[in-house]
Amino acid sequence: SRACPPLFQERVTLISHWFDLWTDKQRKLFLHTILMRSNCCAVSPLYMYTQNWFGERIPMIQVNFTTVLPRFVSLYIFSFLSPRDLCAAAQVNWHWKFLTEQDCLWMPKCVKFGWFLPYTPAPNEYSAWKQHYIACATNLDYLTPREATAIYGTLNESKAGTEEQEEILREKHRRKIIQERLALHKKELFKARPPWVSGTWTSRFLKNTSQPRLAETIQDRTGLQAKEFVLASLKTLSKRKNVAGSRSYPILPSRCCQSVYQRYSSSAYPLQPYLLLISSHVPAYEMVLDSIKPGVLPVVYEHSGMTLEGLLYYVEKALDGRQATSIGIFTNGDSRGINLLKDCRISIKNILSPEVREFWEKLGSCVTSQEGGGHVDIFVPLAASEAGMKVLSQLTHLTRVFFRTPTGVATGSYQHILSEWLGNQRDGAPTSIYFTEAKLQTWLSLTELLGEALKLVRKQMRPYFSELQKNIKGRIIGQFMFDVMSWSKVQTHQETVQALADGLAELSKGNNVTLLFMSKSRFSPNHLHEDAADKRKKFARELLTSERNYVQVLETVRDVYVRPLKAALASNRAILSYANVQLIFSDILDVLQLNRWFLNKLTERFQEWSPAQHLGEVFIKFGLQLQTYTNFFNNYTIILKTIDTCRETVPLFRAFLKRQDKTVATNMMSLQELLLCPSRRFEEYVHLLHALRLHTPPEHMDREDLTAAVKQMKQYKDYIDQVCRHRSSVFSPFINLLDVNRYLIKVQDVAQLCCCSEHISVPFRIYEHNCDLSLFLFNDALVISQRSILHMPFERTSKTTHQFMASVALHRLFVEDILDSKYIKNAFLLQGPNQWICSTEDEDSKFIWLSLLQSTINCSTENNGM
Repeated sequence: SRACPPLFQERVTLISHWFDLWTDKQRKLFLHTILMRSNCCAVSPLYMYTQNWFGERIPMIQVNFTTVLPRFVSLYIFSFLSPRDLCAAAQVNWHWKFLTEQDCLWMPKCVKFGWFLPYTPAPNEYSAWKQHYIACATNLDYLTPREATAIYGTLNESKAGTEEQEEILREKHRRKIIQERLALHKKELFKARPPWVSGTWTSRFLKNTSQPRLAETIQDRTGLQAKEFVLASLKTLSKRKNVAGSRSYPILPSRCCQSVYQRYSSSAYPLQPYLLLISSHVPAYEMVLDSIKPGVLPVVYEHSGMTLEGLLYYVEKALDGRQATSIGIFTNGDSRGINLLKDCRISIKNILSPEVREFWEKLGSCVTSQEGGGHVDIFVPLAASEAGMKVLSQLTHLTRVFFRTPTGVATGSYQHILSEWLGNQRDGAPTSIYFTEAKLQTWLSLTELLGEALKLVRKQMRPYFSELQKNIKGRIIGQFMFDVMSWSKVQTHQETVQALADGLAELSKGNNVTLLFMSKSRFSPNHLHEDAADKRKKFARELLTSERNYVQVLETVRDVYVRPLKAALASNRAILSYANVQLIFSDILDVLQLNRWFLNKLTERFQEWSPAQHLGEVFIKFGLQLQTYTNFFNNYTIILKTIDTCRETVPLFRAFLKRQDKTVATNMMSLQELLLCPSRRFEEYVHLLHALRLHTPPEHMDREDLTAAVKQMKQYKDYIDQVCRHRSSVFSPFINLLDVNRYLIKVQDVAQLCCCSEHISVPFRIYEHNCDLSLFLFNDALVISQRSILHMPFERTSKTTHQFMASVALHRLFVEDILDSKYIKNAFLLQGPNQWICSTEDEDSKFIWLSLLQSTINCSTENNGM
């Protein structure tokens, strides 16, 4: 085409300049005038040109993206849809149906619920996993991962052929030969042992620098050969890969097959793993097992019905020829001994017995040498007493392994495992080596709750057990007497008196009193004075450590709750009103200020510690300021009621508590549990002051002040107990739901929502939280009740009350799902005489509840129809 004339080009430039200066309305009017003009050009070609120009740049026709995009991109887009949405998308056209029924979309959704195909689909089989999902969802065939693994196996199981089985057999044969040679080598070393290493009392105190010890020689040689063997077996196992590229495990006999969650292959752990022994006598030991970090070998053993030899067999089987970097022993005990087994308490009395000594020597050989960082961690506070320190000394001498234990005082709970530990901690605190912090804190809270429940049960059952004990004693004494003498002899009383006299004479001949005086005569007065000074310093350190931990708990309330609420008030985005914030937290902040002053005083005294240092004076000054605690306890009930009321009426505060409660920052405790700590602290003060006074000599100047402090703290503790006994009670209304052939199926806690704008389209509706509901599903009816949670003073557990709202027969109930949107999640509608919009905590709860509810409604409808 010819070039445009200069004049035309200039006019176009001028019009373009004017066009840039016009407003949006003027531009539209100009375009409309140009398009509607018909005197300068034909209308039809201009419209066609404009339409083609816009069609090339902005397509006006909708395009099916599955026909334009690659298939894997389309499948990736469909993978974000829920099963219900996938079924709806399959009804669009045949191409969408083909894509949405692919196994790669439905297999993850089945595996999520533990639904595995019992067969391998053929290459040309179509939509097998979708049909399996529908069948399982219809029948609620829900399996946990452990149950599914036990039935169907795992996805990465290898199909070993003849060559692989032969290779496994050869490895087992090599292992057996090496073990036999190691056993023979140990026997030869024991035969060639010199006389001065015969194991007598004097040999334990003699050392020879020219010849290494026998235990180290055996341990080093055994560890070297075992390490070489494990390396060789790992190289062999690394050559075998399954189709997916993951490691294939050896094929075990059917009698040895266990779930992959219960038993792991030894090749999944390092050559020197961490091993943890967990006693079944520990409360809620399942939670302890669940809190173990990956890479730690857990061994759970029965507390009763187990021997030391059997326990050692479990350790050797778990290690499988390797040596552990460290071994942890998680069991019950106190500062004087370890309750390892039911009939075996490890203490200074039996530590040198042959059976116990052999156990610890063999256990020590399963740990790497002390130079290599090997150690044994015992989660029992042996370092808190002299008897426990003697046990540790004997264990270290027997095994030549470094032992670590907590230094905190055992108060009946397991909080001592979070205190300071004996010895250096180069690889971190023992709790961080073996456990996940959040889960362990949850278990500690549960053990405290169980301890409180046991105290209450013992208090209620003590009168019955006392009377039963008296009756049993009377029957036993009577049975013994009538076995020895006849009724005629009893009537004369002479034989009875003679029998009692003989018994007292035999008791007086015992050596208990003599041994007691002999044990006391070994210590000189100077030695006793030195031990008392050391123990006094130890308990002073324990007092300082516990006070520091207590102040940290109070600071947690300030940092996690008070500061964010006040910051929201300052930014005009208030979560809670200023009056409520002051009412809830003002008293606890005053308590924090008082205890920070007390902590500073204790720190100053301990930094300048000497045998003549005074601590009772600080406690007396602290006791003169207990009016702060009195104000807190007087307002304690009002504080808890305010928290419960604000949680139910203020949605922002409810969401705030949900975010902040039971996190790692709060030691997995809620706000109400943190406010419970001040009432427990004075009992700890009494125990620690008693121990401090016990090891303070009578002539010490601090003895009188400590006595006054003990009396003062005990009086205030009695005041707290009196306030606790006069707490109010809450009674829940009872609704009689008993009926013939009626039984409860499931209880589901939900939140009731209300829609503020029903005239708006469904995806854009906004909902507000109204109250909390509990849905009781029976086989013929659904009972709806309003749920209220109340926290009682001086109690860790909360009380839940239910107020009856409605009861709907299942054949008159209609359930409708509400799709997730920006403003609502996991919601559904219950339609009966009235309607309730409910929402669950998560998607899984909603799916399980709706499936069960719909299945129960179908069964009830069929029964009514019959």
